[in-house]
Amino acid sequence: MSGMAQALARKWRPRGFPELTGQEHVVRALANALDRGRLHHAWLFTGTRGVGKTTLARILAKALNCEGGVSSTPCGTCDACRQVDAGRFVDLIELDAASNTQVDSMRELLENAMYAPTTGRYKVYIIDEVHMLSKSAFNAMLKTLEEPPEHVKFILATTDPQKIPVTVLSRCLQFNLKNIPPQLIASRLAFVLGEESVVFDTGALNLIARAAQGSLRDALSLTDQAIAHGSGRVDEASTREMLGVIDQRYLFELLAAVAQADGPGLVAGIESLAERGVGFEAALRELAGVLHRLAVIQLVPDALRDDDPDVALWRDLAARFSAQEVQLCYQIAVQGVDEIGLAPDEHAGFSMSMLRMLAFAPEREGSAEARSVPARVPERPQASPARASAVAPAAVPSPSPPPPRPAGQAAAALAAARAAAEKKKLTRDDWAEFIASARVSGMARMLAQHCALGAHENAGGVDRIELVLPEAHRHLLEKAYQDKLQQHLSRELGNDVHLRVRVGAPENETPVEIDRQARHRQQIEAVAAIESDPFVRTLIEQFDARLDEAAITPKSPDTPAAIPAANTGRDPR
Repeated sequence: MSGMAQALARKWRPRGFPELTGQEHVVRALANALDRGRLHHAWLFTGTRGVGKTTLARILAKALNCEGGVSSTPCGTCDACRQVDAGRFVDLIELDAASNTQVDSMRELLENAMYAPTTGRYKVYIIDEVHMLSKSAFNAMLKTLEEPPEHVKFILATTDPQKIPVTVLSRCLQFNLKNIPPQLIASRLAFVLGEESVVFDTGALNLIARAAQGSLRDALSLTDQAIAHGSGRVDEASTREMLGVIDQRYLFELLAAVAQADGPGLVAGIESLAERGVGFEAALRELAGVLHRLAVIQLVPDALRDDDPDVALWRDLAARFSAQEVQLCYQIAVQGVDEIGLAPDEHAGFSMSMLRMLAFAPEREGSAEARSVPARVPERPQASPARASAVAPAAVPSPSPPPPRPAGQAAAALAAARAAAEKKKLTRDDWAEFIASARVSGMARMLAQHCALGAHENAGGVDRIELVLPEAHRHLLEKAYQDKLQQHLSRELGNDVHLRVRVGAPENETPVEIDRQARHRQQIEAVAAIESDPFVRTLIEQFDARLDEAAITPKSPDTPAAIPAANTGRDPR
């Protein structure tokens, strides 16, 4: 381990063009120019931190001054090359513009530029973070950039080229260095650790590569930290702990619970993350990344490599969701990241995002029972006054979604709606009933529920349907959703359907609004029914109990009422 006394980022800094990672487009252009003798007097390298701007500038300075001649392959052994690598080459002047922003520093530099190089072929000026120079310093630099001496070369580097005056930009050859892909970073780290004889896990390198966000220097620094954290080795568990990154398999379990409409399993998974001390904002970002990759895998199955350790989990999860569901969950996750700072705490913000995915997930065949928990009023025991305060909460039904309409009634309603559609056009009044009974699912159903019927005409066996979508729900106006809804309507009506959806103010209520009003009426009736129950009245009057109206969920009109028996505490038999 003695060879690791020097930081990896410094020890493994590239010394030649072939060693640069992920910047082949820039290397190719510079190598061709050097080999053909087409040398410009000023180059500008732009890109985010740690992608190789300064390293590339030093290699270029070495190529210009190598004693073997100007070429893209400096020897690396002559005095000039060794002195450039060691940072002692007298004709290589590096200036940090962030520390020397004033015009006086630039004037002094430019005055020295007039003199011939001491030992090298060219006097090379590397100005890092050049965008930090003051306006006066740029003006002083401009004349020299326009007509520089033959022996002077300028190499400018910046992370923010927008702040450089266009008069300077126009006098430079500009090269934009890209963020390095995680795969290339992981490959480079594997090579470095192999040379350093450090044991590592491939999964750990992938975590570091993603955390580096395109910066190879950051990746090497994180690797140094991971070696220290892992007692001389880079293993996945300690690296994940160091980075505060959640194990993706826990996220797979959460998404599987969403796919199965498993509410209790989802809540249990969230609590399990809380027990592990996971940062929920980071977990939500990681979840968005998982959903992004799911979308890519669904569109391009070959993007999932067979050597991925979780290949079976990825394929299983990709098969559980439709493409539309993945897009919806991704939007919820991204929006959740933005809103998590507004939540009471990160746990609540993360939980609400996951519950949204469950709430907005379209119903699947066979999943109605999983999605609908029957409204159940706990059987109330005969209580003595001494225990009345403890019994009072049990008298209030726990919140649960209404059960689905029985299959027989749904089929009858659908048949009636179809018969009505065959005899006459759909009207604005029966649109809500038709959509409630039709086999429309996913985002197509959401679109239909938020639209009101504008017009329905039948000519030549073709139904022309116009829907009106309120402005507040314009985000649902996606062509994919419209095409899916058109297919559903064609199947339900038995004719070809030409669908048009326009944004405007509907003349009548949408199915969602009708359903909301019906639920509101049912809620009022349910509250009134419980308030009138003699046992509840006794609790309120004698023990100062309070009725929690928010916890009352009305029974579905299609199921037998169970409230009276539960409210009286008598055995209904």
